[in-house]
Amino acid sequence: MLIIGIAGGTGSGKTTVVNKIATALPQEHLAILPQDAYYKDNTHLNFDERKKINYDHPNSIDFDLLLAHLFALKKGKTVAQPTYCYTTHSRAKDCKEVHPKKIIIVEGILAFTNEELRNYCDIKIFVHTDADDRLIRRIKRDITERGRDVHEVLTRYEQTLKPMHNQFIEPTMKYADMIIPIGGENKVAIDVLVSMIKEKISN
Repeated sequence: MLIIGIAGGTGSGKTTVVNKIATALPQEHLAILPQDAYYKDNTHLNFDERKKINYDHPNSIDFDLLLAHLFALKKGKTVAQPTYCYTTHSRAKDCKEVHPKKIIIVEGILAFTNEELRNYCDIKIFVHTDADDRLIRRIKRDITERGRDVHEVLTRYEQTLKPMHNQFIEPTMKYADMIIPIGGENKVAIDVLVSMIKEKISN
């Protein structure tokens, strides 16, 4: 089993990179564990309390569960991946079955902030994109997909996203085996990465 970690700032194009890798590889060999599915279960808090949580801090992630699922998959076991609802800021009731595959991709902004998870990855990729481009993408996504308004997105960016990026996310770029500039538009880098993956799983 090949475990690939993909990290980078919010709106950097991580999901696009993951999707392009996924389309270039046999689907029966690939499983994806998005970090966002592993936000801690805060359903015991009310909505206003959940809204105040700093979801861009490493403490917001249930890394213990994420690692337990990785270990289980490595042993050939199927896991029940939680799902997260952005509009309610809480875990949904439904889970997603994830089966062991030759390739497991763990993707998320905070993926490399956890040392044990970093060390468990066979390949570590950091997607690096200009801050202005990331902000524009974040505004578009949060308004269209997550029910936010512009004021809320900009306030959150200024008070939380930017300082957390500078403190926790950007510094993890030093752990990457490969840095992909401009995200999913970097066809050359993605082609190189896909070739590397194919070579490793064929050995």
